[in-house]
Formats: sequence, C-alpha cells, structure tokens
Amino acid sequence: MIVDVHSHAWEYPLHFADDFRQQARRARAGVEVDLTVRYEDYRRAATPDTKTVVFGGKARLSGLWVDDEYVANYVGSHPDTLIGFLSVDPTQTGWERELEEGHKGLGLRGIKLLPMYAGFTPDDSRLDPLWKYATKHRLPVLLHTGTTFISQAPLDCTLPRLLDRVAVRFPDVKIIMAHLGHPYEPECVVTIRKHPNVYADVSALHYRPYQLYHSLMLVQEYGVWDKVLFGSDYPFTTVTASIDGLRKLNAMLEGTALPRLDTAAIEQLIRRDSLALLGLTPPATA
Repeated sequence: MIVDVHSHAWEYPLHFADDFRQQARRARAGVEVDLTVRYEDYRRAATPDTKTVVFGGKARLSGLWVDDEYVANYVGSHPDTLIGFLSVDPTQTGWERELEEGHKGLGLRGIKLLPMYAGFTPDDSRLDPLWKYATKHRLPVLLHTGTTFISQAPLDCTLPRLLDRVAVRFPDVKIIMAHLGHPYEPECVVTIRKHPNVYADVSALHYRPYQLYHSLMLVQEYGVWDKVLFGSDYPFTTVTASIDGLRKLNAMLEGTALPRLDTAAIEQLIRRDSLALLGLTPPATA
C-alpha cells in the first residue's frame, strides 16, 4: 500500500483570491499554475493501492479559503481511498468552533495548518487550545513548513525549529512537517530526530532532485529514515511522478564519488504505513 499523506481538495479558482493566483505565477516561470483538482486525474497518476490524506486550507492573509464541508464532501464521495483533514486559520474569529465542527460534526480526522500563509507561528500560546484538542482526540497535525511564492506570507512563521517548541510542550501530538521544511531541511531533520512523534513528508520535492538528494542524505546520516513519510502535494505533482523522482536520485550520481542513498530505505519510505504511524486506520476498515 502507498500512503500519500499530502494531497489537496479545493475548487480552483473559486477558493483562491485573485492576488494569490497572480503571485502563483512566480512558482513556474511566470505561468499561472493550473491547480485544478480532479479525483479521476489523481487516481490515474497513482498506484491502485494508494490511500490518500486530503485537505483544503484556510489562510485569509494569503487569499486561500476552503470550507471543511467541501473537503468532507470530497472525501465522502470516495471513502474507500480518502482520509480528510480539517483546517483552521487561528488569526480569524471562530476558529475553535470550526475545529470542533470539522472533527466532530464532519468526521475529519486530522488538522492542516498554514502558519506562513495565514501569518501566525505554531508555538504561539494562543494556539494552546488547538494543541490540547489534538492531544485529547489524538488528531495528527500536518503543517506547511518551508518556502512560498506569496509575498505577504512571513518566512519566520514557517521555520521547523518552531515545532520543536510545540513538541516539547505537547509531546503526544503526531506532527508532520510538510516538504521536509524546504529550504530549511537541516532544521527539519534535527527536529524529527529529537521528538518521537514528529515526522516530515517529502511532498513536492522531486523536481529539485539535487536538493532532494542532499536533504535525504542528511536524513540518512542522522539515521531518521523512519521519520520521513511519502507525500505528493497533488495537484502540484502526482504520486507516480514523486515515486519515479525518488527512485532516480542515485542515477544522477553516476561517474561521481558522491555517496549513494540507501535504495532499500527509499523503497521503505515509499511503502511506509503512515496510517498506522499517525493513528489513522485505513478507510475501508475505519
């Protein structure tokens, strides 16, 4: 079984402000990225045994807002393969009510946060109710960490070291740092090594192969392969493209004396049962 812990559900461009769409052109050399999500397209570019975590996102500062009901309906149309996460923007009033409604009312099974896009730090004491709720109800929390093309999104809200502070105070929460904290991978690696319940995913990294090689070499040298989870970041890329990219990393080293990544560890990463690690049972048996 392949578990993709990082995939999106939204209606594009409806759920995005015009400003977000304009700035997104910086992501791909001045061309507006097509962020259309179609379940059929996702499945065509995934293995038949793929189970997928999906979420929308809420970040008023950056112009992204997907109601949790939309995600719940998307998951409800494909309950055998999809697991839904809710999202909150703690800078907006009513977020604690949305947290409980998304979980208890809509049956969503984890939390997705966008600290940089919404303009908050995850270690802010105002978020203590969220971390306490996640602890009590055993909800995994996946956060965007790393870079962005949105100018008003502050980079200092996204540093992996901020999750170190959270994990010290709330050690029982399963935390996933998206994108290996790119481009702050060293911070990410030392943080996941330090905390038993803190993980990272490799979503949306394969199209920067040398940087991904270097990042996974850090993972290898620090001995934390078991803390890295597979993710795609669809619709930015796909499951099969992400798998192919991981498997090809050593090929670019031919003719050099550079050390090789452990191919068995890469295969274990691709096939890791992240549902079990995160306390999520497969949809078919939930």
